[in-house]
Amino acid sequence: MTSLNLFIPSGGFATQGIFTLSEVPDDLKYVDTHEWIRIKDNIAVIGITDFAQEELHEVVYVELPEAGRSVEKGEEFAAVESVKARSEIYAPISGKIAKVNVELVGNDEPAKPELINEDPYGSGWLVEIEITDPSELEELISAEQYRKTIEQS
Repeated sequence: MTSLNLFIPSGGFATQGIFTLSEVPDDLKYVDTHEWIRIKDNIAVIGITDFAQEELHEVVYVELPEAGRSVEKGEEFAAVESVKARSEIYAPISGKIAKVNVELVGNDEPAKPELINEDPYGSGWLVEIEITDPSELEELISAEQYRKTIEQS
């Protein structure tokens, strides 16, 4: 079967036959394990991509580390569970967890893990990491490179 790949100018990606449209914002960096990174000064906001949340389907539980914990690039630091599967989340860079998205895990309020499905690049972010090794940022891939990664999935 031949598939038709469509590149959407807004950064989305679609493949005929799958009938899915994965958003891939151009202003973010990515890793091939489907995490995205938004850099703000010395802080990296981390989340899972639209493609990843589509693959997981309905997210029902999120496990996040405590703020203050140090993580090394490539280390498992969080997990996302859906009705379909459990997926480990790996640190795309080394650093110290500066902040976690408490809305996802619900400290004083009910947990809202569905924010990952509803807004993976906005209110569905996972953690903020204080960057300890800026040279690791050079190993992240661009939106264009990430689109090619999901095209091959």
